Amino acid sequence: MAITQKPFPPRPMNGGNKPQQQGMRGRKVEKENPNRINNEITAPMVRIVGENVEPNLVVPIKQALAMADEMELDLIEISPNAEPPVCRIADYQKFLYQQKRKAKEIKAKQVKVVVKEIRFGPQTDDHDYNFKLKHAENFIKEGAKVKASVFFRGRSIVFKEQGEILLLRFATDLEEIAKVELMPKLDGKKMNMILAPKGKK
Repeated sequence: MAITQKPFPPRPMNGGNKPQQQGMRGRKVEKENPNRINNEITAPMVRIVGENVEPNLVVPIKQALAMADEMELDLIEISPNAEPPVCRIADYQKFLYQQKRKAKEIKAKQVKVVVKEIRFGPQTDDHDYNFKLKHAENFIKEGAKVKASVFFRGRSIVFKEQGEILLLRFATDLEEIAKVELMPKLDGKKMNMILAPKGKK
C-alpha cells in the first residue's frame, strides 16, 4: 500500500522569530515591544491621544481604527490598564524608534555606582594605613564609594574593638571628602564600613 507523505508547512518569511502585524497602511511591522496595535486591540471603547485629535476623546474601537486608517497611521495601545484603555494614533515604526531613544537616554543618565574595597587587618601599622588611605582618597575623588573592611583571622576576632576604632579613624581622616553611608558593622569574620563621596556644594 502506497504511503502518502504530507507536505511540510511553508516556513514563515521572517524566520519564525518575531511575529509580524499588518499595519493600517498595508505594511508589515515587527513586534519589538509589548504594545498591541490596530486589530490586536480588543477593548470595545478606547481613549484617543495624538496630534490632531480632540482631547479626552473616547470612541468605539471601530471608529478609532477608522480614524487611524484615514490618517494613514496606526492605532497603538499605550495604557492597556486604563479605563478605557488609552491608544495613540501614530506611525508605529516612528513610535518604536522614539521608545528606543527614550530608553537609551534614561540608561545614559543612570550613574553607575562603583564600589572599591580597602582591606585592613585589626593591627594594621601606620605605613600600611596611610598607603591605603591615599588610595581611598583617590577612589572617592573619582566618584566611587569605598568599602573599608577589617578581616579577623583565627583568634584575632578578639581585636574587633580595635577594628572598629581603625574604621572610625579612617572615616574621620576622609570626612572632608566622604560621608559614612554604613557605620562599622561586624559580618562574620570581617567588619565593614561604606563611605560615599560628599555632594558638591
